[in-house]
Amino acid sequence: MKKLGILLISLLAISFIVMSCGPKEPVEEVQPVVTEPVVEEPVTEPEPPPPPPPTLKESQFVTVFFDFDKYSLRGDAKTALDNNYNILNEFATAVIKIEGHCDERGTVEYNLSLGEKRAKATMDYLVGLGVDPGRISIISYGKERPADDGHNEAAWDKNRRCEFRVITQ
Repeated sequence: MKKLGILLISLLAISFIVMSCGPKEPVEEVQPVVTEPVVEEPVTEPEPPPPPPPTLKESQFVTVFFDFDKYSLRGDAKTALDNNYNILNEFATAVIKIEGHCDERGTVEYNLSLGEKRAKATMDYLVGLGVDPGRISIISYGKERPADDGHNEAAWDKNRRCEFRVITQ
């Protein structure tokens, strides 16, 4: 019995030692980290913004000239208008104003009327080629805005004209 007592004391001592260590916290199982190989994208420069669209300038239009006391289109006027038609096709959203002008001879009223007829003939030619009439307006300045202030045939030739103004693009 003595051995049994020692055995019991030994078991109690071992139990006491085990219990005094306290409960063990569960150990988390560590998962191995698997990494995928990193594929680096090639470095590309950002694309530059597109260039601004071209701007229509009034200087691109060809002035249309007329004979004395006439509003019918001459051959050179039709050639000029063919050029202007191509420009209007290139700038398909542009809205223009055609200004009719006259030389200094004649009354103010007569020249305003003649300048309007010149602007209308110019517009009608462009519309006949296919330009939307909603893109064109006309005005007459008669003899009030001469291109040349001279009082001779050379000056008057320059003043009998239609010019083009860009209203919107």
